Amino acid sequence: MDIASLLGLVICIILVIISIVIGDQGVSAIFNFLNAPSALITFGGAFCCVLAAYTMPDFVAGIKSFGLVFKISEMNMPEVIRKIIELSNVARKEGLLSLEEASAELEDPFLKKGVLLIVDGTDPELVRAIMETELTSVDSRHRKKIAFWDDLGAMGPAWGMIGTLIGLINMLQQMNDPSSIGPSMAVALITTLYGSMLANWICFPIAAKLKSKNEEEMVIKEIMIEGLLSIQAGENPRVIEEKLKSFLTPAEKAEMEEAGGEADG
Repeated sequence: MDIASLLGLVICIILVIISIVIGDQGVSAIFNFLNAPSALITFGGAFCCVLAAYTMPDFVAGIKSFGLVFKISEMNMPEVIRKIIELSNVARKEGLLSLEEASAELEDPFLKKGVLLIVDGTDPELVRAIMETELTSVDSRHRKKIAFWDDLGAMGPAWGMIGTLIGLINMLQQMNDPSSIGPSMAVALITTLYGSMLANWICFPIAAKLKSKNEEEMVIKEIMIEGLLSIQAGENPRVIEEKLKSFLTPAEKAEMEEAGGEADG
């Protein structure tokens, strides 16, 4: 589990609750911020508008993508490079056809597909075209999920403001009772709070995390493409290793060097 995302969301709401209860009213002050009509207007309006903008499958996929925030990728860039170097060593010693047996141990479907294309003798340009097409398709699916949370984050404050306007209208209708103005104004403002919380506590952090994960996955898949095409071209494993290391940060390069070289000369 990605503990950073969980800690960020949990600590954020804890700090908000603490700021509420440290006042004179104590814990009972929390009930001042709970209002069912405000929640219906803000959350119901935001989600229903996003539903109207998406197809049902895309809407459901967007909701489910919340769980992706807490998942840690099974493969990182150094691990992918090590795996590609292993494949290049096998191909150098035993030939490209030997990669078919090695592909049975590969868990990543994208990498496995590329290896099998090479084994089948597919033209390098066609291999690149096929894999880049799939890369574009994956990126497009991910961006739909990211857009879902960006759109929901934009709808939250908008519907919070709508709820506030409704509350203000109701308040102005009761101006003949001065004692009701304060409570009515407080309820009107709660919808704005709900909308801002939905956007800035949930939606935008999730969208940002999904963007980060998507960018990382795209780079990993680009490494796979470059590595496999280099293997198909018959390049030396050490040359392939140095080429792929250009994708890494200095810290990741140092980690790989400490782990020892994987390529045979």
